[in-house]
Amino acid sequence: MKKLLLLFSTLPILASAQYRSQVWSPDNGDGTYTNPVINADYSDPDVCVGPNGDYYMTASSFSSIPGLPILHSRDLVNWRIVGHALSKLTPEEDFNKTSHGNGVWAPSIRYHAGEYYIYWGDPDRGCYMVKTKDPAGKWDDPILVFAGKGVIDTTPLWDEDGRCYLVNGWAGSRAGFKSVLSVRELTPDGTSAISNPVIVFDGNNAHRTVEGPKFYKHDGYYWIFAPAGGVPTGWQLAMRSKSPYGPYEHKIVLAQGNTQVNGPHQGGWVRTPQGEDWFLHFQDKGPYGRVVHLQPVHWTKGWPVMGEDKDGDLCGDPVIKYKKPSTGGEKIIIENPVESDEFNDVKLGLQWQWSANYNQSYGQPTPYGFYRLYTRKQSKDFVNLWEAPNLLLQKTPADAFVATTHLTFAAKKEGQYTGLIMMGLDYSALVIKRVGDEFQLQQITCKSADKGKPEIVKVLATLKPSDSDPVNYEPALYRDIYLRLTVKEGAVMTFAYSLNGKKFITVGDEFKMREGKWIGAKFGYLAEEPYGKGITGFVNIDWMRITKK
Repeated sequence: MKKLLLLFSTLPILASAQYRSQVWSPDNGDGTYTNPVINADYSDPDVCVGPNGDYYMTASSFSSIPGLPILHSRDLVNWRIVGHALSKLTPEEDFNKTSHGNGVWAPSIRYHAGEYYIYWGDPDRGCYMVKTKDPAGKWDDPILVFAGKGVIDTTPLWDEDGRCYLVNGWAGSRAGFKSVLSVRELTPDGTSAISNPVIVFDGNNAHRTVEGPKFYKHDGYYWIFAPAGGVPTGWQLAMRSKSPYGPYEHKIVLAQGNTQVNGPHQGGWVRTPQGEDWFLHFQDKGPYGRVVHLQPVHWTKGWPVMGEDKDGDLCGDPVIKYKKPSTGGEKIIIENPVESDEFNDVKLGLQWQWSANYNQSYGQPTPYGFYRLYTRKQSKDFVNLWEAPNLLLQKTPADAFVATTHLTFAAKKEGQYTGLIMMGLDYSALVIKRVGDEFQLQQITCKSADKGKPEIVKVLATLKPSDSDPVNYEPALYRDIYLRLTVKEGAVMTFAYSLNGKKFITVGDEFKMREGKWIGAKFGYLAEEPYGKGITGFVNIDWMRITKK
């Protein structure tokens, strides 16, 4: 375990240093960038620019907590996680347990009248909003702007006369209809609706699954940018009208073309302080989730052409490598969203999320250079970890990477276990489990966890305790261990372990990663125990390091 002296001597440096990923960085260091600018699952991204030229991005977080991640950039290429706008989901009784795929859908972020606003649709409840003056700080508690079953993908627009409008899509699974966009008016402060919705676009024929709209005012027109055609295969529409209620004319302005970037759509347009136009959007990469791309935007014949329009049809193809946005001469330090964690802070790292609202019984940071997770008692009718709210997970950072961690497990009773997991609709975990007075190294795999399928357990090794309590009161057996997961191109993963941190032994079966409910697969920690009475165990997580190999 890291020494306390080392902790206090390094904290100021860790707090201020830029993080440089070993596994993916889009900035080529020569004035160009390579897509994706974030090779991680920031689904349905939206972006705004503040008064000082700071760019802020948020994304769908569904039922993961903390939610509504806030990322900051000075050039739209180098991004840093600076916080979250949502500390818990409401109503709490619904989201204190797992609710995969529900919660926050396709948010929008806007800067208006000195404050930052985020709107999102909860498909089961309606449109919510939070706001703040400091996007990297605390956000106000969310308010329900209006209720509505199936309301998703909400974006406000404040007009020059002070009136506020909002566009939204519809979830067919709740509303009973989809592929239409609606506009309604809100109060000038954006806190409640003052009109009924009006259908402004129907995509049920040529533009099925139109959703994710973003609302803008430009060059005397009201603009709605919206994706259509489905998440893995679709395209980006631009619509314009002289009235917020239409009628809207439309064009396809971005599509896959002859590139490898499938379904380029759903994102946000931003104009830089230097007068350049750019579009952030996602690409669906299956088990890796929806990663973030950056496209140049050029206005041609009054329409925003995204990417490169090689044939002059006003529809661009996605760029892979391109010149970076101008920063007006400002030198930008290369940095990336944080991945590795030494657990040296008394706050949990911003890359980590729980599978439901956080409960302090799940785990807590310490000032001693480790994070402590407690084993969770499973339900009486436990089938698999789809029910587990205490999984501590982060997004995959690249197509290929290695995640290595050092753990000390204190097992208080039979059956308690902890380890590393890759979690999705299918999952696999490498765990250490107390069996009698020893530990078993096991691989736990579950196919179709969301369908209630059972786990398959494979015993890999038997290990002696590395330590034990010298007293008889609630004694624990301890096991110090290093665990590793390796992800290869194609989303194939293997596990390994070590007892000394130097020699790693590959164990278990290869696992084909699978996406979660509207999200990519996520990896991290579990700490569990069977249903029943007794004192919980715990695991001290020393560090997690993300490397190429």
